[in-house]
Amino acid sequence: MPTPTPPTMRAIRLHEHGGPEVLRDDEVPVPEPGPGEVLVRVHAVGVNPPDWYLRDGLDNLPPETRPAFDLPVIPGTDVSGVVEAVAPDVTGFSAGDEVFGLLRFPSFDGSAYAEYVAAPASDLALKPAGIDHVHAAGAPMSLLTAWQFLIEVGHDHPSPFQAARHRPVPLGPGTTVLVNGAAGGVGHFALQLATWRGARVVAVASGAHEPFLRELGADRFIDYTRSRPEELVHDADLVLDAVGGPRSSRFLRTLKRGGALFPVFFGAYDDQETAALGVTVSGTQVRSNGAQLAETGRLLDTGTVRVAIDSTFPLAKARAAHERAARGHIQGKIVLTVA
Repeated sequence: MPTPTPPTMRAIRLHEHGGPEVLRDDEVPVPEPGPGEVLVRVHAVGVNPPDWYLRDGLDNLPPETRPAFDLPVIPGTDVSGVVEAVAPDVTGFSAGDEVFGLLRFPSFDGSAYAEYVAAPASDLALKPAGIDHVHAAGAPMSLLTAWQFLIEVGHDHPSPFQAARHRPVPLGPGTTVLVNGAAGGVGHFALQLATWRGARVVAVASGAHEPFLRELGADRFIDYTRSRPEELVHDADLVLDAVGGPRSSRFLRTLKRGGALFPVFFGAYDDQETAALGVTVSGTQVRSNGAQLAETGRLLDTGTVRVAIDSTFPLAKARAAHERAARGHIQGKIVLTVA
């Protein structure tokens, strides 16, 4: 007989905004799956920048782009686990299925830092059999971000950050892609997807990450602590900048005319400079997409793309996971494990 679902569960909640110390380990009711949802018993949770944006109160986002939410709130969007129950209208999943997903993004009500989560079935895919729950939980947001920037947007929602629709650049032999922040979550997936498509990849990161990035397929490595990428590269067709910030515009000078810079995080760019260089700047906002996750899952299953794990922490130690994230220089993904 299957074990009955308990009435309550452990979950990490925010009752106020602040540093990692505001993450509280609470006992709360197990959610009921609504129409179109499945109840997932969580085995692992991926930690992502939006988790600490929410913890901070979203004050780094332009006010008009901030989703509404109420405190207390359970953060988190990336899960891997086992289907416990399905709503009557759900087909395609059944109890016992191992699944992973990016839940309800770009809203902030994924509620993943918990022992159970009610997840939209459309946000889920079957977990690749070839990887464990920890690696699967590290994939959804970062891998879908790299996929939707580089391969296929997969949705028609306009980005709140630009008027024009984002269009990926065709990648293949003869194209050069520079990935800034190549060792991080989005960066290490972008490097692997570009390599899979046959592009030549220049990886920019701090020197400690060179062996890791070479192993993932980087053709050239630049240690930004010792060299200026904009002085060394001038033939890139595409820059994917997974760092952003005020210094991102220097990467415009690594592009050939007709090239494009895709900022994953906010940067500052001058329209006159981009026009004079003959380049474009374009981005999109990652959105949950179970079908795309199933597609990328096949790459994970065959080892064509792999998930690097920086560190793992038990769910109850979510504060320590956020403190690790704040120290930076992350290699791959930080994941919470759920007993």
